Amino acid sequence: MSAEVKTEGREARQMLERLRAGDVRALARAVSLVEDGGAGAAQLLAAVRVHESHAVRIGVTGPPGAGKSTLVEQMVRWLRGRGERVGVVAVDPTSPYTGGALLGDRIRMQGIADDEGVYVRSMASRGAMGGLSRAVGDVCDVLAASGRGAIVIETVGVGQDEVDVARLADVTVLVLVPGMGDDVQSMKAGVMEMADVFVVNKSDREGADRVAAEIVSMQGLGAASDRWVAPVVKTVATTGEGVAELMEAVLRCADAKRGAQRKGSGEARGLRLDHLGVAVKSIAAAKGFYEALGMEVAHEETVEFEQVKTAMLPLGESRIELLEPTVEDSVIGKFLAKRGEGLHHIAVQVEEIDAMFAKLKADGVRLASDAVRVGAGGHRYFFVHPASTGGVLLEIVGEA
Repeated sequence: MSAEVKTEGREARQMLERLRAGDVRALARAVSLVEDGGAGAAQLLAAVRVHESHAVRIGVTGPPGAGKSTLVEQMVRWLRGRGERVGVVAVDPTSPYTGGALLGDRIRMQGIADDEGVYVRSMASRGAMGGLSRAVGDVCDVLAASGRGAIVIETVGVGQDEVDVARLADVTVLVLVPGMGDDVQSMKAGVMEMADVFVVNKSDREGADRVAAEIVSMQGLGAASDRWVAPVVKTVATTGEGVAELMEAVLRCADAKRGAQRKGSGEARGLRLDHLGVAVKSIAAAKGFYEALGMEVAHEETVEFEQVKTAMLPLGESRIELLEPTVEDSVIGKFLAKRGEGLHHIAVQVEEIDAMFAKLKADGVRLASDAVRVGAGGHRYFFVHPASTGGVLLEIVGEA
């Protein structure tokens, strides 16, 4: 690996540390880096994605003039009232002169601009058909790594086919207003099918009840009883009326979706694949292959207790962890001497590691650890002997 790539990787890890410590200047630099795709952006994103985020991503979309920006400001105020640190990505139309954002959304959100718990970033759509530029997802990942508990994504006013926000957001909020006439009907084959929560904003105007009734009527066509049915909430963004009801619906939807995902992927008890541990003689020699695949080392560390060096390479929501012994008589050193390089263990993350340790021990499962210990990155872990797992060493991992 070149000295330039090593330097970029080191700088990415340093920037991540500053992000996680709450450094707003580092956050601004990191957002600009990934938005522009500059040198070191890939390394920073790889480092960011090693750490699991529980931030709720809320997409807010709707036609121009629906009052989205004012509503977003009220949503942020509600979240701040709960003590959440919030990130806002406001996607504005692209300036035909500079290629940047016209910053209309940011101007309309001046009421939250001085709140240190809120970070607002305006981004240009740059002609993206879905109302979002390609970098929005990357910026959201950076905001999540900075400790934001909620991220609100406001799009450029959308039409029938512009549904990209649903791909990025955990919950998609569609904002409509009275007086839209046949527009509700024309949108039903596009963004309305993607909405998780409907908002009839400016509901103090005549016709609000009619719009709400039309939405409910459309949802009744073919709606299944076993799926989330998007509620219809009436708001007046200028006064904050209905915002609490809206946000309660948003959080209920986020909980419902995450519960369904856990159930559908075997994570009903909070289980997920954390990483694959691969024993190698030399991390420096082995990681070249993974880098050739396009993977980047996000973090390296020496764990003195285990007498091992580790290098972590993010892979989706999981990672590959290369393990190099620091002494021949270590666990990894003995493994290499006996079996050679290869898969050493599979790691599965659980929500309550102490309870899991106690349960497996009580069930008579053969454990390879006498207690829950602290490992690389500060996570807590213990091992289950291959005799109980079908021949593979299983690491049970909990959060730091």
